[in-house]
Amino acid sequence: MNRAESWRLRVTHETRFDYDGPARASYNELRLTPRSELRQTALEARVVTVPPAPQYAYVDYWGTHVVAFNVDRRHERLSITGSSLIDTQQATDPADCSWTEVADAATTMADYLSHNLYTAPGPELLDVAAGLRAGTPLQTARRIIDRTQGALQYVRGVTTVHTSANDAYADGAGVCQDFAHLALSLAKTVGLPARYVSGYFHPEADANIGEEVTGETHAWIEFWTGSWWGYDPTNDCAVGERHVAVGRGRDYADVPPVKGIYAGNAEHRMRVTVRIARTN
Repeated sequence: MNRAESWRLRVTHETRFDYDGPARASYNELRLTPRSELRQTALEARVVTVPPAPQYAYVDYWGTHVVAFNVDRRHERLSITGSSLIDTQQATDPADCSWTEVADAATTMADYLSHNLYTAPGPELLDVAAGLRAGTPLQTARRIIDRTQGALQYVRGVTTVHTSANDAYADGAGVCQDFAHLALSLAKTVGLPARYVSGYFHPEADANIGEEVTGETHAWIEFWTGSWWGYDPTNDCAVGERHVAVGRGRDYADVPPVKGIYAGNAEHRMRVTVRIARTN
């Protein structure tokens, strides 16, 4: 690995639930663990919970590493911390192919061509998508990125993780998952396989070695244009050394970082902290 073309990132992701009364039990799934793949190598990864509980790990249908655990006793606080150390690579040039090749590949990519909860287009998005298909899949992907960025402004607090592409488009604003959902909706509508990616993004292009900064969970997309190509429409850049992929799926519903339920009548408050540092 050429160090000039790679970063080593340490990510700490803490989620804390505080209850206003005792929860009798809780049942949880976590998607916090990066996997080794073409563009990144996971060197370390672990999940720690308070209260401590036995963990069960598996890989889900979409290829995401999942840690599940139950807390089977009364508790008024639950803390979940995922820590990882990852080597990442710079972005590479995307492939391109013909629409015939896309049609041939579509037989094995039905999940990434069919619409799900957050990407099903309404009449407005159908009209937008009608003019986006270009001569090649890669040209089409670039048109979709441009149209997504022209349609949305990055504004915190105007949407939630449950906002659909239609709603974000109507509002003209959103955050990373809204950019991803809108681009996915347009891609699938024109017949271009695409998938949702969740993970982390270092916010500083000129990060100081060893300096820990506040980060966030992040979302971007991957188009299939002969091979999978990752692009971050929120930050208008190809997915590279500042990105750490954790999970993939059809939309956000397939890859929530923390998903669970608890028994009891207590209300809860959730706090999430993500810290990220470049270590080389």
